[in-house]
Amino acid sequence: MLEKFCNSTFWNSSLLDSPEADLPLCFEQTVLVWVPLGFLWLLAPWQLLHVYRTRTKRSSISKLYLAKQVLVGLLLILAAIELALVLTEDSGLATVPAVRYTNPSLYLGTWLLVLLVHHSRLWCVQKDSWILSLFWILSILCGTFQLQTLIRMLLKGDNSSLAYSCLFFICYALQILILILSVFSEKDDSADNPSHTASFLSKLTFSWYDSIVLKGYKQPLTIEDVWDVDQESKTQSVVSKFEKYMVGELSKARRALQRRQQKRAQSHSRARLHGLDKNQSQSQDILVLEEAKEKKKKSGSKKDYPKSWLIKSLFKTFYGIILKAFLIKLVHDLLLFLNPQLLKLLISFANEKDSYLWIGYIYSILFFVVALVQSFCLQYYFQLCFLLGVNVRTTVMASIYRKALSLSNQARKKYTVGETVNLMSVDAQKLMDVTNFIHLLWSNVLQITLSIYFLWRELGPSILAGIGVMLLLIPINAIMATKNKTTQVKIMKQKDKRLKTMNEILNGIKILKYFAWEPSFKNQVHSLRKKELKNLLTFGQLQAVIMFLLFSTPILVSVTTFSVYVLVNSNNILDANKAFTSITLFNILRFPLSMFPMLISSMLQASVSTERLEKYLGEDDLDTSAIQQDHDSDKAVQFSEASFTWDRDAEATIQNVNLDIMPGQLVAVVGSVGSGKSSLMSAMLGEMENVHGHITIKGTIAYVPQQSWIQNGTIKDNILFGSEFEESRYRQILEACALLQDLEVLPGGDLAEIGEKGINLSGGQKQRISLARATYQNADIYILDDPLSAVDAHVGKHIFNKLLGPNGLLRHKTRLLVTHSIHFLPQVDEIVVLENGTVSEKGSYSTLLAKNGVFAKNLKTFIKQTEPEGEATVNEDSEEEDDSGLVSSVEEIPEDVASLTRNRETSFRRTLSRRSRSNSRSLKPLRNSLKTQNVNTLKKEEELVKGQKLIKKEIVETGKVKFSIYLTYLRAVGWYSIFFINLAYMISFVALIGSNLWLSAWTSDSKNFNSTDYPASQRDTRIGVYGALGLVQGLFVLIGNTWSVYGFTHASNILHKQLLNNILRAPMSFFDTTPIGRIVNRFAGDITTVDDTLTVSLRSWVLCFLGIVSTLVMICAATPAFIIVIIPLSVIYVCVQMFYVATSRQLRRLDSVSRSPLYSFFSETVSGLPVIRAFQHQQRFLKHSDVLIDTNQKCVFSWIISNRWLAIRLELVGNLIVFFSSLFVVIYRDTVSGDTAGFVLSNALNITQTLNWLVRMTSEIETNIVAVERINEYINVENEAPWVTDKRPPAGWPNKGEIRFNNYQVRYRPELDLVLKGITCDIRSQEKIGVVGRTGAGKSSLTSSLFRILEAAGGQILIDGVDIASIGLHDLREKLTIIPQDPILFSGSLRMNLDPFNSYSDEEVWKALELAHLKSFVANLPLGLYHELAEAGDNLSVGQRQLLCLARALLRKSKILVMDEATAAVDLETDHLIQITIQKEFSHCTTLTIAHRLHTIIDSDKVMVLDNGKIVEYGSPEELLEKPGPFYFMAKEAGIENVNSTTL
Repeated sequence: MLEKFCNSTFWNSSLLDSPEADLPLCFEQTVLVWVPLGFLWLLAPWQLLHVYRTRTKRSSISKLYLAKQVLVGLLLILAAIELALVLTEDSGLATVPAVRYTNPSLYLGTWLLVLLVHHSRLWCVQKDSWILSLFWILSILCGTFQLQTLIRMLLKGDNSSLAYSCLFFICYALQILILILSVFSEKDDSADNPSHTASFLSKLTFSWYDSIVLKGYKQPLTIEDVWDVDQESKTQSVVSKFEKYMVGELSKARRALQRRQQKRAQSHSRARLHGLDKNQSQSQDILVLEEAKEKKKKSGSKKDYPKSWLIKSLFKTFYGIILKAFLIKLVHDLLLFLNPQLLKLLISFANEKDSYLWIGYIYSILFFVVALVQSFCLQYYFQLCFLLGVNVRTTVMASIYRKALSLSNQARKKYTVGETVNLMSVDAQKLMDVTNFIHLLWSNVLQITLSIYFLWRELGPSILAGIGVMLLLIPINAIMATKNKTTQVKIMKQKDKRLKTMNEILNGIKILKYFAWEPSFKNQVHSLRKKELKNLLTFGQLQAVIMFLLFSTPILVSVTTFSVYVLVNSNNILDANKAFTSITLFNILRFPLSMFPMLISSMLQASVSTERLEKYLGEDDLDTSAIQQDHDSDKAVQFSEASFTWDRDAEATIQNVNLDIMPGQLVAVVGSVGSGKSSLMSAMLGEMENVHGHITIKGTIAYVPQQSWIQNGTIKDNILFGSEFEESRYRQILEACALLQDLEVLPGGDLAEIGEKGINLSGGQKQRISLARATYQNADIYILDDPLSAVDAHVGKHIFNKLLGPNGLLRHKTRLLVTHSIHFLPQVDEIVVLENGTVSEKGSYSTLLAKNGVFAKNLKTFIKQTEPEGEATVNEDSEEEDDSGLVSSVEEIPEDVASLTRNRETSFRRTLSRRSRSNSRSLKPLRNSLKTQNVNTLKKEEELVKGQKLIKKEIVETGKVKFSIYLTYLRAVGWYSIFFINLAYMISFVALIGSNLWLSAWTSDSKNFNSTDYPASQRDTRIGVYGALGLVQGLFVLIGNTWSVYGFTHASNILHKQLLNNILRAPMSFFDTTPIGRIVNRFAGDITTVDDTLTVSLRSWVLCFLGIVSTLVMICAATPAFIIVIIPLSVIYVCVQMFYVATSRQLRRLDSVSRSPLYSFFSETVSGLPVIRAFQHQQRFLKHSDVLIDTNQKCVFSWIISNRWLAIRLELVGNLIVFFSSLFVVIYRDTVSGDTAGFVLSNALNITQTLNWLVRMTSEIETNIVAVERINEYINVENEAPWVTDKRPPAGWPNKGEIRFNNYQVRYRPELDLVLKGITCDIRSQEKIGVVGRTGAGKSSLTSSLFRILEAAGGQILIDGVDIASIGLHDLREKLTIIPQDPILFSGSLRMNLDPFNSYSDEEVWKALELAHLKSFVANLPLGLYHELAEAGDNLSVGQRQLLCLARALLRKSKILVMDEATAAVDLETDHLIQITIQKEFSHCTTLTIAHRLHTIIDSDKVMVLDNGKIVEYGSPEELLEKPGPFYFMAKEAGIENVNSTTL
């Protein structure tokens, strides 16, 4: 039929049986024309429909669009001309075959369709159609055959169809032009990411990414250079999709959990009844112990939780991507098995010298095409896998953040901040890693099955021996993998512990320095690290054995298979065809088998992480059902029989409270330490577990916590807290919160940056910013948890009058004020007295006094002490207040903001600007300097004021990692180790080349002997040598690996030791300017990289490099002409690598830098949860967290694309190597035998993967060595003075405790001014000195200088005649004691917190506790001294922590005590106890007290008044009160007339 249609032969196989093969013209004009057209007509309508449905706004016409349309228009004209020619030809004489009409007509229709498709793309973001691109490629390929036929005909002189041929040539050229134009991408204004607009071919080769690679090569990339991720990959859209599925799955899992618990409860009750009678005789003590054990068990990790819902939800969310990847991987896997078949054909071709040459060329081209398609499939598959990975990680991170915002308190207690951050960093990453392996689950099985099938066809049953060996190794690998998992879990646990300890060390570094406790904590960390390294070593050794098994598997398999094959039957002779095809198949088989252990370990790690995540995400949410909002209620807050608890297992903290609070009331809540005042506030916020009853609230809530929570940001941001800025209200609030004067002193005013946790503000400033934040939110109900504790009496009075009191800004709001300040009580509307969590009394001040109950009694005890002060406070007129006194008792601001934590403890209360006109002269200079500073600030609005930026920006190293960093690491490994490791690997590869050559020689035997005369001895030699070479290979890899494990672990150990030692020796200023998260990051992320990732990368790099070298050596040995090809290919390879590594390295750096703020923000959120929840700002924080995740995500995503960009180019190099080596086999067929051909090609087929790995490893190493660079940066931080020097102080020093300042000067940092300007004074033995002074006078600097936290800039300090600068820091600090203002404790036992070196006996510790009034409390704890404290001592009240710090000082019994007056968070009773203890127990000491309230130091022997870094007055209080000077005015201000007017 077709023959009639063409008027010529359709098919003639004899045409192929000649050296000049060709296809019949009819076949070329029908089948080869209709295939591309059919493809287009089938798919184009679907695409047009899709475009119609998803169209966007039409974009403008571009030059590229016009060019394409013009060319297609030309094709249309040519088709018309051809049709016209045919019609004119057909004049009825000659019959023109039908094909000549149909084809031009078909083409006319097709070109019109193409014009339409092109036009429709104007409504799409991506202007290029993938269908058209494929159509052009198909059309050109199919046209090639016709092209060469027509050229041949013309060359033979057949001019019958000259016009037709010319038209065909022009058409063909135009199609090639259009294909070239299709490569270019058109820009679209709506898309900022070029991947949206990239053409099909550009997407296939990732060429759209070129611009970033080039940019990254020229200059280091910044976050701004990286494109945003697609809308559908943005956190917001991914998570909302995930949450839909998560809700359903989680509720199913919860129901399953309830069923499990019911079952367990039934079986437990049976067992319980059985064991009861045995236990009755047990004594009380044992029962107590049992109870403690039970509790421990309960809090342990055995608790059940909702299981196996996370993976299901993730699958449902992302099944689309998973399905796509599945299909592409399937195509790739099937193509994989074409290679051995082609190899077999090529070997036969090389052996049969009479086959036609063109057959060989076709095989070569097929080799190349198959490899190319395989590469594209593989890269697109990886792309999808990684995209899935990033999406999963994003989902998990965002879900953890969302969960953290709603987690119940009970659940929150189980997780420290560090552990939660770990979930976000480590576990999310593990899930991301496993996504790359998911498809291997089925793909491995498929590859193994197909390999075995093809092997069976080659070698028959003999392959069972080889497969037997493989199967034998699987259980061994499995055992290893499970062992590895347990080790991994141990390592994770130890890492958690180590990081927790590190976190605490860094949070309490000030205390460690003051007490010289660094060695004890250093040893704690070292011992944890030692255990971790021991497990790392085990882990490494197991890995080495697994690697050895993997490496020797293919060798063992081929040795056993070939041996069995030749031994089983004497007719079986190993020829090249069989041997090399089998080896190629074994190599394919090796991949799935080697991936199994990785797959298993990755799955196991992911399962551990999934468990941890399910546990966390499945925890209960905060149950606020007991807090009811009622807008119609007549009461602002109403407690109805409300009982709340912190812990379900413990008794209720708040019991049966009934309390009504009317709108607009000011209610004071009072009670002793631990009576439940803060808990009552927390209960209202819904932070506690409800036992029974409920609380009704009318309106919105603002909350000021007892320990203020400040975000890292500017002061203004902290106060606005996400609200709109209103100038007038903002000024009013600043004034009311007494913040104006602080802002004058702080560099940059309200734009001064605050460090993490408000580290560079004094306690009072933090508290006032916290108050301002609450006030600015303009809520209905204000819950104020003791906000006045951290400010001195004067500021407190100002805040009360201007803000909280009856005439304050908040006078119309409902206010609940927890307070210890008695003198405000007469002005409140109602007082609630709490005792043991119940309301014991309530009523107005006068009512309660008249009642003569608990409140009245307590008040009378303390009224004497506070009377003068109280009167002064209550009766002073506010007019008079502005003029009285010089400077009242004051609060200290850090002299320069960045001096920061030095003053963390020395918060000293700020005065307001009350300065009498007569005395303001001395203040003029300061005032003026402030004014000029303000003017300058206005002038240079853009420039940052010196010291305003506190936190230094994290350095992102750019460019190549310096070679010295590699040397640092290699030195840590040890040069001997490196030499022997490399030697072992080299021997192994020499053996590999040997075994290949030997196999080639073995297969050539098949030509010389036939099955009958093959000598057995030769056969045995062949087998024996082949086996021995294989054994040598495996053994030396094992030696190299094991040695490297020891070397690398040794290096890890050294680096961690150096890092820790150095960080602990860094001066305090380093910690002030470096956020804790950044230092922790070095101990967490960077050390982990050095422990795990870097070692694997280095090992793989060496193995890949040697593998490539050995392959190239073998190919060149067989076909020397190959050297010519190697050179240009190596140039391409190196160029691609250079471009890639520069970009990839920087992207990895950006990834880790964009991760830090994410974790910092997360830990900040976790610590400020009650505040965020109280203000109902969860949504705003969520949004911010999403932005941070997206920023990080775009860096990761870009890095992934860069890997694909690289891989596709490298695979091209690898494919070219395969192509050229097969081409040379064809060209030199006369000199190259079949066994050489097999030997060359089976090695070449292997090289692509290895090339790819080598660059990947190079960049991995470059990326991971950055960790060493970052660690090294902190190893080289400059140290403070040595801890111990050759000059030791005399024994028993200081025995008198005399302190002498000689013209002492000090500055915070070299570029700043002096803060102490020549202090000279003598402090005699056992003198009690009170230090007072205005803000910035230098009081805190004085204590810092005494402990040498600050080093002298001039002058000296002598203690008992020894210059403190001449001895070691520890010799000095161990002999001084400080009671800091913020009580900092560490997790661990209570005893460890008092005596970390175990240098005191238990009796001494108990004695100290007794003197600190804690003995009864500690004695009642189940574990006594060994009671475990939570992180930062959170399970004690602030008052108890303060008393523990006092016990710490009592235990040290040193001759010199510095007290940063620490009575902030303590009620009057405890305060009284502390004062008495200090007077009695420290009577033999020289005491320096930094005063916040004058009445505590009025009975000192001497008072030192500092101003502007100089001593302005120094003498006994009596002397100073007699003459009008600064102290006199301060005392008058505080209502102290003479020394006896206060009883303390």
